[in-house]
Amino acid sequence: MKQKTLPPLNWLRAFEVSARCLNFTHAAEELFLTQGAVSQQIRQLESHLGVALFKRLPRGLGLSEEGQAYLPVVQDAITRLAVGTNEIFGQHKRRPIKVRGSLAFFVHWLAPKLQAFSQAHPHVDIRYISNIWVKELDGEDDMEIRWGHGQWPGLVSQRLTWDTLFPVCSPGLMAKSPLTVPADVSNHPLLHVLGYEEGWGYWLNMVGAHSVDFSTGMQFDTLISTLRMAELGQGIALARSSMVDEMLRDGRLVEPFTQRIDASESFYLVRDSGAEQHPDAAIFSTWLVEQAHRFK
Repeated sequence: MKQKTLPPLNWLRAFEVSARCLNFTHAAEELFLTQGAVSQQIRQLESHLGVALFKRLPRGLGLSEEGQAYLPVVQDAITRLAVGTNEIFGQHKRRPIKVRGSLAFFVHWLAPKLQAFSQAHPHVDIRYISNIWVKELDGEDDMEIRWGHGQWPGLVSQRLTWDTLFPVCSPGLMAKSPLTVPADVSNHPLLHVLGYEEGWGYWLNMVGAHSVDFSTGMQFDTLISTLRMAELGQGIALARSSMVDEMLRDGRLVEPFTQRIDASESFYLVRDSGAEQHPDAAIFSTWLVEQAHRFK
């Protein structure tokens, strides 16, 4: 059976309003058209469909059986189209601020603070896209959170964390096999994060635990993974201070030693130096830097 082609939207709109009003004059007023224009669009729609949608009665209009069946279909389609158009292109729709960054930073540093931002700036929507490895800024991204030394060609960077490095483990692991000196970490699996310049080898060397074989243990591509494994008692993680404050406070992790080593790398807020910032992006950037100095 040959399918009918979709009628023009203005014909369907004229039908929907006329069917609601059951009066071409009232429909014309709502549509800002003449009565003759509405009548013509209805005739064109009926000709296109090959059926009469209205009954012309002595005292007005009525819907034919086909018109009664067609009306809810047309109303649903128009409503869906109107809602979708408003959601995406509405007059008051503001585009979300697009932030690309570390998942660990989001989970352990940013997420607990975002409620305060949303309360202060309810009109600003955030779209956070996590990444693992450093890449070129996407042209659609407003900003990015990066771990590193703060120097990237063509990018403006603002420091967000001042990190120290130190081991963490679960209270249960600590209770079963006390850790009293750094060399004691050799009695447990070491949990490594790929991609960091300053890992277990760096920390052990800085605290003088040269005898520990740091080449063994499990390797992960995110700090989140190592912290979760440490929380489960599956080994010892080398933590960045800004990422574990909450976990230390609530007792999910403990810090067995007093030796903390300053990290040369930190988290930075970066953006394209040549791009003009969206006003909402500027608001969020300013807030991020303020939070960073507050929790420094």
